[in-house]
Amino acid sequence: MKTRKLYTIIAFMATVIASCTKSGNETTNVVTPTVPASNPITPGNISGFVKGTLTTGSTYTITGDLTVKKGDTLASQQGVTVVVTGDAQINIQGVLLLVGTSASPISFNSDSKQPGSWGGFQCDSAQAVTIKWAHIDNTGGPDPTGSPRKTVYVNAPISVDIEDSWFTNGQDDLIRLSNGAKISVLRNTILCSGSTDGEAINLKTGVTGDVAYNVIYSQAGTGVKLETNDLVPIPQTNVNVYNNDMVSCGWRRGQAEPGRGVSLGVNARGNIYNNIMVNDYEGLEVFVDADTANTKYGNNLFYASQDTYQDTTGGGNLTISIRGNFYPSDGVGKPQLTDLISTAVGNMDPMFKSFDGKVATPNGASTSNDYHLLTGSPAIGKGNANYNADIGAYTSDGKGNQH
Repeated sequence: MKTRKLYTIIAFMATVIASCTKSGNETTNVVTPTVPASNPITPGNISGFVKGTLTTGSTYTITGDLTVKKGDTLASQQGVTVVVTGDAQINIQGVLLLVGTSASPISFNSDSKQPGSWGGFQCDSAQAVTIKWAHIDNTGGPDPTGSPRKTVYVNAPISVDIEDSWFTNGQDDLIRLSNGAKISVLRNTILCSGSTDGEAINLKTGVTGDVAYNVIYSQAGTGVKLETNDLVPIPQTNVNVYNNDMVSCGWRRGQAEPGRGVSLGVNARGNIYNNIMVNDYEGLEVFVDADTANTKYGNNLFYASQDTYQDTTGGGNLTISIRGNFYPSDGVGKPQLTDLISTAVGNMDPMFKSFDGKVATPNGASTSNDYHLLTGSPAIGKGNANYNADIGAYTSDGKGNQH
């Protein structure tokens, strides 16, 4: 009876959330109710099979891999602290429902608080994933083969709602969604992740939905990557990517395969508008194998705080023209009349509240940049109004990133 009651509550909450979150210029901030404490989980050490609710103000220590079986739910109220030990991971076959608040977010971190020290959320066969107002830090610990794990990995045609959360110091892809997932990835902050590889938001094989108002700084690879399966072209990946900030991405992968602010290929399509791309190895790359006929883009701002940067990855020493890579020459994307494109230092500076101007920083580096726009920014009022009147993650109407 308790399990049936919990599913009824979850279904109701999902309906409320879905009714308040829409694509394009209708995206709004949502006040999410507190998750009911159905089947509360006792604070302290946990491992093995688990279901129920992590309760407000409690601390839990994960001492071994957790598994949420199909039909079960792992939920969390606001203000929960979770400490992960021993490189454990959380396997979701059922439902993940983490709902914090701005004043009282949820925290998942390792006991060592070192980059790559626990396994993240492996949700490849989950039934639903919701993460709101949560700090998820220092993920990407090695799997049994020694390869770093993704932070949130979904490989199922389910609803995925990731909003208003922080992801820092991961070692591979931070958010990897695939196989027909229907997504809302909104107003998150992703910092200094990927050791030598990894995308911030990697969307493949028929994913549809919205990626908007996210801040991505110092990702090893690409900020937002869209692809469809190269052997199974239908269903297509088709995502609206708008009003995101992608800053200093792509440098740790460097010459091996430069990262981008946004990349689109392998029969994927998208609408790519109102994004700010600053100091990325490459800006917007539309590959020749993308669905170029149905891909639309424009009103993006490209800026470089210096003309060139020396890429020393892989033991080389290559001079990279940052401005020359706003639209890389090996792609088919072209500057649009609505784009704001820097032609020299200072020209089209987005005028962040504070920005140290760094081009490349290490995985796990600290940062205090503030990407709110100052009065007079060229990004204000120059957006595609179908998405937002402004360009970037912090907008004048208050719909943007809340961090």
